[in-house]
Formats: sequence, structure tokens, C-alpha cells
Amino acid sequence: MHLRLLIVISLVGGLPLAAAELHVGTGHPYTTVAAALAAAAPGDVIKVHEGTYQEGNLRIDKSVSLLGVGRPVLDGADKDEILTVTASDVSIRGFEIRNSGVSSLRDMAGVRISEAHRVTVEDNRIRRCTFGIYSAKSKDCVIAGNDVLGGDDRQADLGNGIHFWYCERVAVRGNTVRSQRDGIYMEFTTDSTIEDNHVENNQRYGLHFMFSHGNSYHRNTFQRNGAGVAVMYSRKVQMIDNHFGFNWGGSSYGLLLKEMTDGRVSGNTFERNTTGITMDGSNRMTVEGNAFKENGRAIRIHSNSSGNIFTRNNFSGNSFDVASEGELPDSSFSGNYWDKYEGYDLKRDGVGDVPYRPVSLYAVLVSRVSPAVLLLRSPIVHMLDVAEKAFPSITPETVKDDAPTMRPHVLKTFQPGKSPS
Repeated sequence: MHLRLLIVISLVGGLPLAAAELHVGTGHPYTTVAAALAAAAPGDVIKVHEGTYQEGNLRIDKSVSLLGVGRPVLDGADKDEILTVTASDVSIRGFEIRNSGVSSLRDMAGVRISEAHRVTVEDNRIRRCTFGIYSAKSKDCVIAGNDVLGGDDRQADLGNGIHFWYCERVAVRGNTVRSQRDGIYMEFTTDSTIEDNHVENNQRYGLHFMFSHGNSYHRNTFQRNGAGVAVMYSRKVQMIDNHFGFNWGGSSYGLLLKEMTDGRVSGNTFERNTTGITMDGSNRMTVEGNAFKENGRAIRIHSNSSGNIFTRNNFSGNSFDVASEGELPDSSFSGNYWDKYEGYDLKRDGVGDVPYRPVSLYAVLVSRVSPAVLLLRSPIVHMLDVAEKAFPSITPETVKDDAPTMRPHVLKTFQPGKSPS
């Protein structure tokens, strides 16, 4: 009798039981997702089969995997938040999640993760949701391979495509985000990685960091967004092998560094932006091995930025290489390639024998009198710059590259693929 009791206890309570599979859909045991969620035990797998499910707000409050089979649709009918996750160790894969509600009192999302950890949201298609994926006070979550697209009819109500607030150690990789307010937004989010994402045609920023330290982003494409990427009030951020392109507008840029310290910008391409990089109050940044191609201004740096290093970058086809309204204390330019450099190399060591001053007189005039840009192609502009080089009086004396290279550096910068249709 005692032996039988021990066997029962070991089978039921002492050893983990195999996870159950609950199937949802026509001809399956459960006809609604809500019913399967109610019946599931922690660790179970809920497989939702092809079809459209309009069930209001579905709350996931236990550790389960929610898997779509044949891309089923979870439709909020323009009324509700669609999935709200409050349990840790949850996976959501393989769905089309569409038509969240709009509210002036709270931010509605296609998927919300609230104070839950180790949640994976992967391979989902999110359409016409105010916020695509919204994560708050969560840790160790993975957002991967999702396609997030806002609605043209929702321009005034759009939130961010992928949004984090007070999160730690999140991984955002391989997502496509289009036509939202900000593509990816992070506030008070630390020690996280953003890589291999394609972020395009968003109203404001492709990526927006605020008070988020120790993060890195690699091999992302940010193009045709309202104002490119803004990284603000943060430290020790790594920005490596990204493509910033086609961000045009009166105050647009590829990358804004605002009140940044001790970060690295390396191996990136800045192509056809109004300004490639804008630096404001940013210190001890290393800008190395980047390609600046056909921008209005390659770099605009305010004199409240200090201790920055610019080295081994290629500058080609930019209207202005560097714009600054004054001296740049403790910052250095060295070993860059400048296509406007007219110096010589008598020593034949590949390095120019005379310094290059990247801030032209005309750039200074344009920064002070914006309409002067209308004279960009005028012969008088060339004459002004020649005179300034001979008798410098206005351009910053200390902003110079003492070792400009005669040929472009061979850079293995990231090349983005075609934007998705």
C-alpha cells in the first residue's frame, strides 16, 4: 500500500508532467482562444488554427506558448487591446494581430507585456495597431522577426511600433517596422541589443533612445523616417554597422546624439540625409570608420560637445563636411578621407602634408544666415573659401585634420537589403 502511494506521489507531484497541447479552431476541442487560455495549465502549448478570432482583450496570465498555425488572425475590431501578457515565460508566435482600439486614456497595443519576464514575441504580423508591441517593467524579453505596419488612416493616433519602458536586457532583432510614430522606442531601458531590423517611413524617429544606458545596435537600416534616429541622455551606447539613409527635412538627420557620453559610432553609412550626425552636448564619443555620402551636412557639431574623436571616416559628395558655430574643445579629427582636400603628399606615405580644415567659411555663413544656402552653387562661394584658407578669420582654428588620407579607407560598412514590400 505504501509503495503504491509513493508511486502515485512521484508520478503526480514529484516529477514534471508533460506539457499538454490545446487546439483551437473549427473542428478542434476549443472554438475560442479565451477558452483554451482558461483551460491551460502552466507550460502548456495552445495551437490556434487558421481563421479570424474577434474575442476582445485576451489576457495571458500563466506561462504558456501561444502558437499560430496557418497565420490565424486576432482582430481587436478597433475596440480593444488584443493580447495582454502578465505572466513570465510566455511565447507568442505565428499570428496576424490587427485593429487594436484607440483610447485617449491609455496606450492600446497589439501585444502588451506588463511586468513579465522572458517573454518571446516572434514571427507575427501586426497591422493597424496604435502601438505594435508595448513592453513595460519587463526583463529578458525577445522581440524577433515581426512585421509591424501602422495604418495610413490612423496617422493622428499612431503610437510606436516597438516600445519599451523601464525594461532590462531585451533583444530586438530581425523586425520590420513601418508607418508608426517612432519605429523603435526605448526609455529607461538598459543593457539591450537592437540588431538586423529594418525601420522605414515612420512619422518621427526610426529609433528613439531616452535615458537608456549600455545598449548596442548593429546592422539596422533606418531610412526615410521623419528625423532618423535620436539617442538622448544616455551613456555607453554602441552604434555599429547601421545604415542611416534618405532622412530629409528642414531639421532632419540620420543620427542625433543629444547629451551622450562615452559611446561609439563605428562602421555605419550615412547616405543622403539632411545632416548625417548632429551632436549636441555630447562628450567623449568615438566616431570611427564610417562612410558619409551625399549628405547636406556630414556632421553638425555644437561647441558644447567636447572630447570627441573622429578618425578613419570617409567623407564624399557632402555639401558640407563639418558644420560648427565655434571651437570644439578637446575634440580631434585625424586620419580621415575628405574628397574636398586639395593638399599634397610629397612624402608619398598616403597622408596629406598639410592639414585639412573641414569647416568652410560658407558653412559658417549658412549656419548663421540660413537663406545663404541658396548660393551653394555660386562661384562666389568658392572664392570665399579660397580667401578664408589664405587668411583664416572666421572658421574655427582648432577644427582641423592634421593627417588627412589621400585615398578613401577600405571600409566594410553594412549594406542593407531591399525594403520589404
